[in-house]
Amino acid sequence: MERFGEKLRTLRLRHDMTVRELAMKLNVNSHSHIVQIESGKSKPSVELLLKIMELFEVSCDRLLKDELELDE
Repeated sequence: MERFGEKLRTLRLRHDMTVRELAMKLNVNSHSHIVQIESGKSKPSVELLLKIMELFEVSCDRLLKDELELDE
Protein backbone atom coordinates (compact mmCIF):
# COMPACT_ATOMS: atom_id res chain seq x y z
CA MET A 1 0.00 0.00 0.00
CA GLU A 2 3.06 2.22 -0.22
CA ARG A 3 2.00 3.45 -3.67
CA PHE A 4 -1.63 4.24 -2.80
CA GLY A 5 -1.10 8.00 -2.73
CA GLU A 6 0.72 7.93 -6.05
CA LYS A 7 -2.12 5.93 -7.60
CA LEU A 8 -4.76 8.28 -6.18
CA ARG A 9 -2.92 11.28 -7.61
CA THR A 10 -2.66 9.54 -10.99
CA LEU A 11 -6.39 8.82 -11.03
CA ARG A 12 -7.23 12.38 -10.00
CA LEU A 13 -5.06 13.85 -12.74
CA ARG A 14 -6.41 11.44 -15.36
CA HIS A 15 -9.85 12.80 -14.57
CA ASP A 16 -8.65 16.42 -14.69
CA MET A 17 -9.60 17.09 -11.08
CA THR A 18 -8.00 19.41 -8.59
CA VAL A 19 -7.43 18.27 -5.02
CA ARG A 20 -10.34 20.46 -3.93
CA GLU A 21 -12.66 18.95 -6.55
CA LEU A 22 -11.72 15.44 -5.47
CA ALA A 23 -12.30 16.29 -1.83
CA MET A 24 -15.75 17.64 -2.70
CA LYS A 25 -16.68 14.54 -4.72
CA LEU A 26 -15.55 12.29 -1.85
CA ASN A 27 -17.28 14.44 0.80
CA VAL A 28 -13.98 15.08 2.57
CA ASN A 29 -14.16 18.24 4.69
CA SER A 30 -10.57 19.29 4.13
CA HIS A 31 -8.69 19.05 0.85
CA SER A 32 -5.49 18.88 2.91
CA HIS A 33 -6.50 15.35 3.92
CA ILE A 34 -6.32 14.36 0.23
CA VAL A 35 -2.91 16.04 -0.03
CA GLN A 36 -1.73 14.03 2.99
CA ILE A 37 -2.93 10.78 1.41
CA GLU A 38 -1.38 11.57 -1.97
CA SER A 39 1.94 12.38 -0.33
CA GLY A 40 1.91 9.12 1.63
CA LYS A 41 1.73 10.85 5.00
CA SER A 42 -1.73 9.48 5.72
CA LYS A 43 -3.76 6.41 4.78
CA PRO A 44 -7.42 6.47 3.79
CA SER A 45 -10.14 5.04 5.98
CA VAL A 46 -12.01 2.02 4.67
CA GLU A 47 -15.01 4.27 4.02
CA LEU A 48 -12.91 6.69 1.98
CA LEU A 49 -11.26 3.82 0.11
CA LEU A 50 -14.70 2.54 -0.93
CA LYS A 51 -15.69 6.00 -2.17
CA ILE A 52 -12.49 6.25 -4.21
CA MET A 53 -13.06 2.81 -5.73
CA GLU A 54 -16.60 3.77 -6.73
CA LEU A 55 -15.71 7.22 -8.04
CA PHE A 56 -12.88 6.02 -10.27
CA GLU A 57 -14.35 2.56 -10.97
CA VAL A 58 -11.17 0.80 -9.91
CA SER A 59 -10.75 -2.39 -7.89
CA CYS A 60 -9.40 -2.57 -4.38
CA ASP A 61 -6.55 -4.79 -5.62
CA ARG A 62 -5.44 -2.19 -8.16
CA LEU A 63 -5.37 0.51 -5.52
CA LEU A 64 -3.83 -1.38 -2.63
CA LYS A 65 -1.38 -3.85 -4.15
CA ASP A 66 1.83 -2.04 -5.00
CA GLU A 67 2.84 -4.62 -7.59
CA LEU A 68 -0.33 -4.01 -9.64
CA GLU A 69 -0.53 -1.05 -11.98
CA LEU A 70 -3.65 0.95 -12.69
CA ASP A 71 -5.34 0.01 -15.95
CA GLU A 72 -4.62 2.46 -18.72
